[in-house]
Amino acid sequence: MSGQTLIEKIATAHAAPGSLKPGQCAYGGDFINIRPRHIMTHDNTSAVMGKFHSIFEDGAEPRIFNPRQPVYAIDHDIQNTTPENLGKYAKIEQFANRHSIDFYPAGTGISHQVMVEYGYAVPGAMVVGSDSHSNLYGAVSALGTPVVRTDAACIWATGQTWWQVPQIARVTLNDRLKPGVVGKDVIIALCGAFNNDEVLNMAVEFVGDGIDQLSMDQRMSIANMTTEWGALAGVFPFDEVLRDYLYGRADYLKRRSEAGAVDNASGGAPRYTRADVDAWFANNLAPDSDAHYAVDLSLDLSTVIPHVSGPDHVKVMRALPEIEREKKQIHKAYLLSCVNARLEDLREAASIVDGKSVADGVEFYVAAASANVQQQAEEEGTWQTLLGAGARALPSGCGPCIGLGTGTLEPGEVAISATNRNFKGRMGSRDAEAYLASPAVVAASALAGYICSPTPFEDIEPVHTFKRNERVKRAKSASEIIDGFPATLTGRALWLPIDNLNTDGIYSGKLTYRDDITEDEMKAASMANYDPRFDSIALDGDIIVSGRNFGTGSSREQAATCLKLRGIPCVIAASFSETYKRNAFNNAFLVFECPELVQHFENAFAGRDEATIEGPQLTIDFENSVVQCADQTFEFSPLSAVAQELLVAGGAERLVQQRLAH
Repeated sequence: MSGQTLIEKIATAHAAPGSLKPGQCAYGGDFINIRPRHIMTHDNTSAVMGKFHSIFEDGAEPRIFNPRQPVYAIDHDIQNTTPENLGKYAKIEQFANRHSIDFYPAGTGISHQVMVEYGYAVPGAMVVGSDSHSNLYGAVSALGTPVVRTDAACIWATGQTWWQVPQIARVTLNDRLKPGVVGKDVIIALCGAFNNDEVLNMAVEFVGDGIDQLSMDQRMSIANMTTEWGALAGVFPFDEVLRDYLYGRADYLKRRSEAGAVDNASGGAPRYTRADVDAWFANNLAPDSDAHYAVDLSLDLSTVIPHVSGPDHVKVMRALPEIEREKKQIHKAYLLSCVNARLEDLREAASIVDGKSVADGVEFYVAAASANVQQQAEEEGTWQTLLGAGARALPSGCGPCIGLGTGTLEPGEVAISATNRNFKGRMGSRDAEAYLASPAVVAASALAGYICSPTPFEDIEPVHTFKRNERVKRAKSASEIIDGFPATLTGRALWLPIDNLNTDGIYSGKLTYRDDITEDEMKAASMANYDPRFDSIALDGDIIVSGRNFGTGSSREQAATCLKLRGIPCVIAASFSETYKRNAFNNAFLVFECPELVQHFENAFAGRDEATIEGPQLTIDFENSVVQCADQTFEFSPLSAVAQELLVAGGAERLVQQRLAH
């Protein structure tokens, strides 16, 4: 077998005991149980608490497996001071205190910034979060990736959850950035240049001679927005730039400890020291020279200029000189969120607005990524410069980025924002428009009243390359089938010729929050939004085969459970939304990828325009990891004992209950 990528090495190091055989390594496609260093939750901690309590039998005392593993950091709805919301926060804090879990109250900062500032995300660690922007931890060479709430509850209870190691993409960043071009411009360029799902549901490793000139703040911006690019993680190497940054964080943590500062339930003890940093650096994980990458991409940083994303889509990219000529009027400007609003970002914006005033009719909102960042900005005068130009300060939290609190978009308004998402309606009204750009562009636009740059740039296209690598096939060996799991499964194929089939198509959003819906109603609603004829076509035992990114969109679990109730034993697709896959296995519903079978169906049924097409008989051989279709055989990644165990147990919560009972 080939060598491992950096991400595969980190995953292997965090495999739970018994998940891998002695000497065995994890590779892309493998199902393993992971024991992450930390699990972060924020305002959604209260929802996870409910799931956590439901795991334990009536009368059993709920117990956190490892109180040092969870971290709670409140950041989303912190401007909401209603008794209900404050009561929710109080309950989270009480729960944290009762179980000796580190808790960071509202105002400390955005959760992902807190995880880095206070030393939870470190090189070589796997750190997960119940939030899609947990990718940010990759900036410090950690494997940061999101999990769903059920996973978070399982980790609280047992210290572990399951994970399928994704395919890995290698992104080479070459040459040097032009003056005035920053990390946000790089990730916007990547999202726009590679906007055809090139890295969808993969994990990204950044390499190349251009990395050493990227500051840590810029790396955090890039790693954070690999989420919007469609990736599950974005990991940078552990180099001297990161080492020096970690030295600074270690010194900071030591000073706070010596001063008696109490930031959390652990009493503010240092998370790591300079000696720890030296030890990590001496044993630095790096990819093997013969590691396999599913795709190789490159970007020439010297050809990157500021670009703007939007409106309404991150992957719609326009060069700044082009949109600047239109003098697109704005009403609001935002410098906040976990992708920007660190000290470097605030300094850049302050240098642009210094001595000037925000344009009439424009509201410019600023919120630091953390209270620590704001304090630093105040000590050096950066914060006062921004406010002196007319910026309006908001507390360190998510706020308008997710449409909460002061400053959200009103109907008809246009905004330029240094946030990470501009989906229609996310930052306020669906009848508003939001564009994404760097802090410098946001500041310059706030002064001018229209989208513009503080300095002129030549309109050039970023130079980039893309190559898909041939899939490495492992030596064939029969998979062990555990008790209770079928060795084979046979059923008629139902071909759904669509990519990006979203969860609204699978299960209507208007039914999601109805508590009184029956199982028969759920069955009848399956796929109704996608194809009203589905219920009359589908038979018990049919196997759905569909295209790429199946189950994208909302994270509703019913999009998996409704198909299970409908009598569909499994879904085979070219690829899945990671959230959909997690919800499926967590609810004991089988899904797996078989791109070659999907390609076969695309060719076989070309020209047919039905939404649901009755296909041939399929036989799935789990022992040999193949699908038999007529006289052709198609391989898929083996379903390990970890995946089988979830399905046999009846889902993640029941599996955890079984483990706790032993």
